[in-house]
Amino acid sequence: MINADKRQAIHTLYDEGMSKKEISRVIKVDPKTVRKVLDGGVKALPKTRCDKKVLDVDIIRELYKKCTGHIQRVHEILTEEHGINVGYSTLTGFIRAQGISKTPHSSKRHHRIEDVPGEEMQHDTSPYRLKIGKSTVKIVCSALYFRYSKMRYVRFYLNFNRFTMKCFFHEALIFFKYSAKICVIDNTNLAVLRGTGPNAVFNPEMIKFAGNYGFEWLAHEINHADRKAGEERTFRTINSNFLPGREFHSIRDINIQVLNWSTVRYAKRPQSRTRLVPVELFEIEKPYLIKLPGYIMAPYQDHHRLLDQYGYIAFKANYYWIPKKSKRDVAFIEYSDTIKIFPRDNNNKPLSSLQYQLPEADIRNKTFKPDGVNTNPYQPNNRKKSSHEEEKRFRDIGSICCDYVDFIKSKQCSIAQKPRFIRELYRLSKKMTSSLLFTTVERALKYHVTTIDGLLRISTQLLNKDLYDLPETYLEDGDYRQRDTYQQGRFSHEAEIRDIIEENQQKEEKEGEDSTDG
Repeated sequence: MINADKRQAIHTLYDEGMSKKEISRVIKVDPKTVRKVLDGGVKALPKTRCDKKVLDVDIIRELYKKCTGHIQRVHEILTEEHGINVGYSTLTGFIRAQGISKTPHSSKRHHRIEDVPGEEMQHDTSPYRLKIGKSTVKIVCSALYFRYSKMRYVRFYLNFNRFTMKCFFHEALIFFKYSAKICVIDNTNLAVLRGTGPNAVFNPEMIKFAGNYGFEWLAHEINHADRKAGEERTFRTINSNFLPGREFHSIRDINIQVLNWSTVRYAKRPQSRTRLVPVELFEIEKPYLIKLPGYIMAPYQDHHRLLDQYGYIAFKANYYWIPKKSKRDVAFIEYSDTIKIFPRDNNNKPLSSLQYQLPEADIRNKTFKPDGVNTNPYQPNNRKKSSHEEEKRFRDIGSICCDYVDFIKSKQCSIAQKPRFIRELYRLSKKMTSSLLFTTVERALKYHVTTIDGLLRISTQLLNKDLYDLPETYLEDGDYRQRDTYQQGRFSHEAEIRDIIEENQQKEEKEGEDSTDG
């Protein structure tokens, strides 16, 4: 379609004797269009566009805030409730043009901070999902970064709270033996009591803690993560350089590797742009840093636990032995890697204190006692029992047993207490020959049998039939007491208890005879 002015110009030039080809060159239209205009084939222009929609900025801004930024819902309210028929693309363009969708800080500029020796260090955390051993777990990476020298201290935790944060700072700063004047953090509630950025009010507990090391807290503004760009770069480098191609067997293993990587390997590597070495820069920065005193008390927190009837206190899913003379209410102190227990007798007089090394965070349901202490041989029945040893021994029997355990532990299996089932499964395996066990487990895996009674029914059916599908080795002597797994004393608790009872009975009888003779 061409407008009326061009059509009139084409007719005028043609009447003056100009050729069609020259007209198309002058008017800058296609020669076919010129011929159609002269032949009367080009119709008049379509109807002109209606007036542009006029939208109220205040209404749109109020609806945008009310709908929490969902423009599709804003469009529905405008059409249904306000009776304003506007296209969705027109509405989105209007919102962009008016700057309604922009955040208040999106166009704000921040001043550049120079790298001054001894002036600043930065701290931040980042969540990760890593494969540790055979499981994928959620862990938190905590990193401390010296801005001038680019030195880093990195550690991983299963959980990260205020006490863990204080333990991390103590460990990192004691390692470096120096501290910067300011520590830049985000607006985490682990350190900030209220407010954000320059208006942040820090928790008095954290202010007192920082004073022990000579630094002060500084929270950056919201949406200004570049204020601690060194920390952001640290996590990026961890993703690209530390984690790829490494295997981790435990939390302890990953922390050993990351400590060597951050303080030795990476610290001696020249930086990509400046080609400066962090270790060398740290030696230059030391005179400007705050040198820590010879001794700083490590962070700790107080706890109280009630002693159970077996002589243990429970702490972080593990159990710790307490002397018999202690009263039931036990006080102890938790440090980053140890606990110190201060028991008292019934007269509230202090007894000898105990100290236990805390296990790794992924170790659970274990009992700890001092070396050489004989504790009660009877164990409580209500404590959770592990099935790791039973599972390992059952898997060693054969590949079909491994497949069946994998099925039991998978999401397809609906067993509520899987560790208990695995323990019962192992006890059942000791009562069968290898051939009968393999055939029973194979059928249980095929038909998804997930009960011990079901396994017993399968084995009974195999014994009652003509045994055509069982190998001839089934007819061999299958006394489970001759098997190697039975000979090992790991699962002989019942026999030990019976021997102890018999021994006690013999002692009582002997004492009775002695008293009679006397």
